[in-house]
Amino acid sequence: MKRRNLTAAVCLALAGALTLTACGGGASGTGASGVGPIGADHPRADTDFWNSYIKYFPEKAKELGVNLLNPTNSQNKVENLVANAQSLQSQGAKAIIMAPQDTGAIASTLDRLDKAKIPVVTVDTRPDKGKTYMVVRADNKAYGEKACKFLGDKLQGKGKVVEFQGSLSSVNGRDRSEAFAACMKKDYPGITVFEEPTEWEGSKASAALQTRLNQHPDINGIYMQAGGAFLAPTLQLLKQKNLIVPPSDPKHIFIVSNDGIPAELKAIRDGEIDATVSQPADLYAQWALFYAKAAVEGKTFSPGKTDHDSTIVDVGDGRLEDQLPAPLITKENVDDKAFWGNQI
Repeated sequence: MKRRNLTAAVCLALAGALTLTACGGGASGTGASGVGPIGADHPRADTDFWNSYIKYFPEKAKELGVNLLNPTNSQNKVENLVANAQSLQSQGAKAIIMAPQDTGAIASTLDRLDKAKIPVVTVDTRPDKGKTYMVVRADNKAYGEKACKFLGDKLQGKGKVVEFQGSLSSVNGRDRSEAFAACMKKDYPGITVFEEPTEWEGSKASAALQTRLNQHPDINGIYMQAGGAFLAPTLQLLKQKNLIVPPSDPKHIFIVSNDGIPAELKAIRDGEIDATVSQPADLYAQWALFYAKAAVEGKTFSPGKTDHDSTIVDVGDGRLEDQLPAPLITKENVDDKAFWGNQI
């Protein structure tokens, strides 16, 4: 992953660039002299991924010169997010960053904020309806496709795979699931996929895996759509069944995950899982804050390639999404210091 110097990037932005061919930001300090105030609601604090994102937030705000209100946390409940957004609005937020986990139930809140002329930047998820200034997320369809190709190649096009699906009320769960299914159907029709809905809950994933292993002891692949939620309970179950064995062993279950958290990278080094697709927690925080600041400053952006290895796309009705890079991590590149999971 390439990194751009924040100070240099903001100089380019201040030079008048209106597209993201020159973007980033940098300034020292927050507080009264910073841009804002900017409000933020964090979606949850019960996974390693989101806890890492939360830790990056004040650091990136300081670098960008953003004056932050005290962030709220909606604890994975849309009713909390609605209330928190209203609270941030009443505190004078000039822009709000949020990560709605139920992407179909936030439209009315987005409409209310739009009428109040408070731009919204969403992170990780794209609301199904409603106006957003910018969506900051990785290409989640690529997550499913990369996981499919990794498992399909490792299994040489035949076998049985358990897929822990994220919540299908979330655009992320839908994107990953639909892309994985389409890739498997097209490129690896000899592989049977057991789709297991989990609502992003590790206990549901573990129970589903237990059932599938009892029914099909020859399971030889697992796709975890969120390592932060599924890694620990999955490894615990597989260890109980003595199924953590080297790839050379016929009992080996090839496992690919999504997130890129430190625990996943350690599990790859230890031979417990085989790969993960890194979801950039650091870049999510950095660019969400950058765009919120840009919104307050009245900047605009257009679709196209950026200078931070991403692409801004129009996802319909003029809504823009900055699709950040999400590389596949395997045994071969797991020690690369560029991965945020190696920097925590």
